[in-house]
Amino acid sequence: MQFGIQREVLLKPLQQVVGVVERRQTLPVLANLLVQAQDGKVAFTGTDLEVEMVANIAVEGASDGEVTIPARKLFDIVRALPDGVHIDLALNGERVALKAGRSRFTLATLPASEFPTIDDIELVERVSLPEAVLKDLMDRTAFAMANQDVRYYLNGMLLDLNEDTLRCVATDGHRLALAETALSSGVGSRRQIIIPRKGVMELIGLFEAGDGEVELEFGRNHLRVRRGEVTFTSKLIDGRFPDYEAVIPIGADKEVHLQRDALRAALQRAAILSNEKYRGVKLEVSPNKLRIIAHNPEQEEAVEELEAETGVDDLAVGFNVGYLMDALGALAGDKVQVNLRDAQSSCLLQSSEDDRIRHVIMPLRL
Repeated sequence: MQFGIQREVLLKPLQQVVGVVERRQTLPVLANLLVQAQDGKVAFTGTDLEVEMVANIAVEGASDGEVTIPARKLFDIVRALPDGVHIDLALNGERVALKAGRSRFTLATLPASEFPTIDDIELVERVSLPEAVLKDLMDRTAFAMANQDVRYYLNGMLLDLNEDTLRCVATDGHRLALAETALSSGVGSRRQIIIPRKGVMELIGLFEAGDGEVELEFGRNHLRVRRGEVTFTSKLIDGRFPDYEAVIPIGADKEVHLQRDALRAALQRAAILSNEKYRGVKLEVSPNKLRIIAHNPEQEEAVEELEAETGVDDLAVGFNVGYLMDALGALAGDKVQVNLRDAQSSCLLQSSEDDRIRHVIMPLRL
């Protein structure tokens, strides 16, 4: 196997796949990238047995062959080389030689036969949608995913495919984020899959806010995403996601409309004097006014007053200030609508202009 390529052309696919490779592995070969040259194309594959990323590039004059090369070392070398340099990579026995200008590197390899790859998935549904739309949905919900929760099905994101709508939903049990979009073509039956947290973060990093399309292939145990010359495949979390529609507060009919940036800035200031452990703030609503109050064990207090469009009178509810700020940061538009019910019920946050993105936050007892 041998090929020559410009540094910038090689760096992009390496950036796309190297994030999948864990720094600590159960198998030595998992620290490597599978490099396959065939028919004028070179494919780079990284995997951790749960998530797999394959990036292809066209290379003229490449001789066919395959081998695995240490992922992090190859990426660090290429990244450290000067812009515009031409790189020659050749397999010599059990070593790979990399030449660029006056630089020479020799890397150890492992046989390609040892590298585990995900076989063809059992396809049950396929949908296409704009890349920028899917990135936006994931960006606005991923923050609510759990991290290393014993309820393993919360450590990921639900993709809910229903007729002509796709929803991304994430929850850690204390808050829930939901974003949806209409699909250009409907699906035969409802499908719900849970993508693991790592897979979600890799997809967010892969997607760009361009005008390209991505293709989602739903398998029984896998999700495959095709985006140009990159193919992403992830195992799915085998579990039942909570009934998220039951969590959205239906009877929260007390509406408060505020400027989103002003509310976020006020919460940020009040958070400075909130309890470091519980991060609680109290929202007190009265006609055309919202008060935000924070206390801490040192008897310190912060009070913020904001103008609000509301007729609600004498309602006080406590919430985690970090959850409120995360939700506000993930909403779109200048104005936010906060729906409340009573002091013991969750609140619903959404943009006053766009109800496709909704966030639910559980109350705190202060």
